[in-house]
This record gives sequence, structure tokens and C-alpha cells, in this order.
Amino acid sequence: MRWTFQPQPYKSKTQQLASELNADPLIVTLLLQRGITTFEEARQFFRPSLTDLHAPYLMKDMDKAVSRIEKAIANNENILVFGDYDVDGTTAVSLVSSYLKTYYSNVATYIPDRYDEGYGISYKGIDFGDDNGFSLIIALDCGIKSIEHVVYAKAKNIDFIICDHHRPGDELPAAIAVLDPKRTDCNYPYDELCGCGIGFKLIQALGQNRNQTIDDLLPYLDLVVAAIGADIVPITGENRILAHFGLQVINTNPRPGFKALIHQIKKTALTITDVVFIIAPRINAAGRIKHGNHAVELLTEFDFEQAQQFASEIEVYNTDRKGLDQQITKEALLQIEENHEQKRYTTVVFQENWHKGVIGIVASRLIETYYRPTLVFTKSGNKYAASARSVKGFDVYNALEACAEHLEQFGGHKYAAGMTLKPENYERFKAAFEKVVQETIPPELLIPQITIDAEINFAEITPKMTRILKQFEPFGPQNMTPVFLTKNVKDTGYAKLLGQDEEHLRLFVKQNNSEGFAAIGFGLGNKMALVQDKKAFQAVYCIDENEWKDKISIQFRLKDVAANEN
Repeated sequence: MRWTFQPQPYKSKTQQLASELNADPLIVTLLLQRGITTFEEARQFFRPSLTDLHAPYLMKDMDKAVSRIEKAIANNENILVFGDYDVDGTTAVSLVSSYLKTYYSNVATYIPDRYDEGYGISYKGIDFGDDNGFSLIIALDCGIKSIEHVVYAKAKNIDFIICDHHRPGDELPAAIAVLDPKRTDCNYPYDELCGCGIGFKLIQALGQNRNQTIDDLLPYLDLVVAAIGADIVPITGENRILAHFGLQVINTNPRPGFKALIHQIKKTALTITDVVFIIAPRINAAGRIKHGNHAVELLTEFDFEQAQQFASEIEVYNTDRKGLDQQITKEALLQIEENHEQKRYTTVVFQENWHKGVIGIVASRLIETYYRPTLVFTKSGNKYAASARSVKGFDVYNALEACAEHLEQFGGHKYAAGMTLKPENYERFKAAFEKVVQETIPPELLIPQITIDAEINFAEITPKMTRILKQFEPFGPQNMTPVFLTKNVKDTGYAKLLGQDEEHLRLFVKQNNSEGFAAIGFGLGNKMALVQDKKAFQAVYCIDENEWKDKISIQFRLKDVAANEN
């Protein structure tokens, strides 16, 4: 494990902002590391406000999108809301379709089949629209590269509005409107919205035409926060505002679909972490195991009893997903060993009967063992399809672009992507991908990294400090949970191994004569020898709260421990 420090801000800047905020220098250091440099930025960070959301019409083509939707409603046209089968896509479809249905009935939804149609806008989906009299398709979380699909639809007299957040290619589709803040000609102030976030900006613009305020749209933010969490977009700017209020909605007045899911998992209050690791996998499981339509049914159902039925079905899909994920991960690890590929710069594995719905999860699992850019392939029709995952700091999308001659199609982000290729090109691609990564990845990126925000002493950890740290929530990319380093730490004799395979470590730690704190280190069981017998060591950790029998206490979540420096 590689320990690195966040850059420490200039002392003069820290002192200046500490004076303006009347805040502890440690808290100010954490703010400056997150790009918050002024009193006003700190106010917006600690007190998110819906009034700080940007005007939706600042987004390129928003006026065209709204105009075409209003025309469709005036002419009694059928509108098809189309989206990807993952959390971002299904929440976006649920959001836009349920909003439109509050005042217009000729609206239907379409989620492509992961196995039959694959990712993004499909010809089958367009044919469905044509066969059923739809003249306008609103595509969400996909479509930015669907040049030919939009041409195909136009020939059938179907217009497209594309709402996407992925990187555009050199050419944009000839749609009526293309809403994507990552367009080079779009001056929208914030370009890190997820697909559901773009959908929310669209209904915000539509709402203005109906004299609706942002308060009227609050009930839709439970969908937006689910997408923000699942799609791992930065929790900054507009995303922070939408996530903050979305969590309030999901915890106080969630739609029946979310209420049914929460009822099943027996949680009283959800954090963004719960959304990522509990809610999102269940919504995703529908598209992975059965069909994404099941997720949309759940999220647009307003009868609670019916929503409970949908939620229990999705729980079964999620259990099936877990079993497949574990089995395929074992098989992939065995394949790496049998092919003697432990020392490569990349992991590229293939088996034709692996379930396409879980290969992305398996890619993430493999990175836990072999920390390097990873692709998991399976057979999809007469082609091979893969999910890619990357390690921190390495752009897997750019690496795939360098191997594009071997691929049929690809798309995605810096850290996650999908692709297809012809079977005869698999070995050539595998060699080319290994070569590109070997030549471009800095060696240190192949070692897992912990980034430390600050070194502190236990005496600095006070109730006031932890209260302020809670106000840094919701955490996520570019606002990660603060990580601290403390030296000269000792366990007080309570060190214990936990878990079936004794893989976890539980301690009760002190520094000098400080107050003691409980600490848990998941996966750190192999570090027992470093900490037992009251040896002094260094601890890297996050500060959590532990609730037990209605009592809340501070608990450390250990990231790593190391021998004390002499």
C-alpha cells in the first residue's frame, strides 16, 4: 500500500481563511484541499441551497429540447422516454417519464435489453417506436455517439432529444437537441452532472414554462441522488446540492419504490454510502439479471403494496447477482493463474458463458487482487463484449481509444468503459491493450494508494471537530471522507481478529495519554503482528460514528497501519 499526502495549502492562505471563517486550521486545511478558498464558497459547501442551482437554459440546446417537447404535447404526439439499463439510465427514465405524465398521458418508457440490444440507443428500440406511433424519443444517459441511429430514426419520421453526460466524439448526432455539458460548444457552468442530473435540468426547464418552482420538483431528487451515488460523479457544485436534498427526500418522503427497498433492508436513515452499496446494486440487479424495465416499474409505481411486490422480486435478482459475481470472480482468478498472467500490466480475461450482467462487478473485484486496468469479456451474440475498470489515476478510455482498430465499438469514462469486438480480434486486442498500458502507465499507479489529508494527534479529535466533519457530507469523488495519519499509536491490549477467516482487525487505541478510541480495520487481519503486545505504530484512518443501543460513539475505520518510525 502506497501512502501519499494531499498537497498542504500555503500557511498564509490557511490563516486567512481560518480568520474569515473563525474555524480551526485543520478544518480550513480540509476545505482548501477540496478547492474551497473563500467565505462564500465555504457557505455554499456547508449550507447547500437550491437557489444556487444553475439556470437550466444555460445548457446548450435546452430551448430547442423544451420547444420540441411542448410542440409534441400541443400536437398530441406519442413521446418515448428511452434510457440505459443501469441505475443512472433507469432513474433518469423514471424521472422524466413520471414528470411528463403529471400533465400529459401519451408517454411511454423503453429500456434496451442488456443482452439482446446492448448499451445505448438501439435499432430495435427505434423500430419499437416506429411500430407504436412514437414521433419523439427522449434519450437519457446515452446517445452522444449514436450518429447512425438518429439518421435511421429520422428516416422513420422520429425526432430525437439526447440528454447525455458522456464525452462526445468529433461529430454530434443530428438530433433536434443534444443536451450534454461536455460538448465543447456548451458553456453550462457545471459539466459533471450524471444522466439523471441532465434529466432533472430538463424537467426544471419544462417546469419554468408551467410556473413551477424548484420546490415543486423536490420529490424527484430521490432519483437524482441514487444516480449521483451509483455513477460515481464528483460530489461538488450542483451535484453536491442535488445529493444533499436528494438524501433528505429519500430519508423523509421517498417515492414508494425506494420506500419498499428501504423497508426490505431495515435501514432507518440512508447516507450516500448506503445509496451506493445498498440501493444502487438492487436497482442495477434488475437490468443485470432480468430486465431494466423492472427497475423503472419499481421507481414509477405509486401504490406501496405493488412497489413492495416489485422490491421483493428485485431482492431475488440481487441475490442471484451476488452468486454469479462470486462464481465468475473465482473462475477469472483461476484463469489468470493458469495462464501465468499474474505479472502483467493488465488483466484481460474471457469465458463465453460468463453472465454479461455482472462482468463489470467482476472487473472491480479482480482489481482488489491484481491492482491494474482490467477487462472482463464474455460472448454476446456473435461478438465478444467487455466491461473495463481502471485504477486510480489511469484513463482506461484513452487506452481503449489507442486500440480502437481492434474494436467494433466502445464508450465510457476515465475509470469505467464498455466495448465489443469480433472474436478473431480478441488476442490482437489483448496484446495491443497490454502494450499501450505498459508504455503509458506510471509504475506507481500499479500500487494501491491511500491519500492522506492531514497528520493529527488524537487530542485534536473533539466532539466539535466530528460535528463539523459530518457537515462535509455527502462524501464522494473530489470530496472524499477525510483520511488522517496519527503516529505513536498503541493498542491498549484489546487487539482481536474478526471474521470467518480472521481477515479483519479490531483494536482499542490510544496515543500517549489521550482518550481511547475503538478502531476496526477491514481486511487488515494480516497486520496483527504490527499492533499486538502494545507496540507503537502509525495508523491511517477515517473518523466514523458507531451507534449501539441508542448510544453514539466515535470509531475509527482503519485504512492501513505501519510500523512506527524510529
